[in-house]
Amino acid sequence: MPDVLLIDDSPVQLQVREAVLRSAGFSVLTATSAEQAIELLDDPTASSGLRVIVTDHVLPGARGDSFVRELRGLRHTVPVVVITGMHEAEPEYAGLEITFLHKPCAPEHLIMRIRQAIDRAA
Repeated sequence: MPDVLLIDDSPVQLQVREAVLRSAGFSVLTATSAEQAIELLDDPTASSGLRVIVTDHVLPGARGDSFVRELRGLRHTVPVVVITGMHEAEPEYAGLEITFLHKPCAPEHLIMRIRQAIDRAA
């Protein structure tokens, strides 16, 4: 059962963040696109126990805010953390109850914000 669904289309970013989260004790499931993430969320076996979703703002085939709106339709209670280098994107998430992180994001800051999102949802 994964704790975290990590979504990023950059293989390097995905691998680095996955290693950081695993070293912090999280079980991690990864996806490289919004479509793949939705498929994983539709699979009860793969997504059972999911505690937080961490996604990049820009994904192939979907902007982060529209993807988060779709996620909210599927899993409205799972906390979502959005990571981006585009500071101007934050207003696009108004009302979606997400945690917004700006790149570059230090590993300890990412871990702290994920733990906070999980704690708030508990």
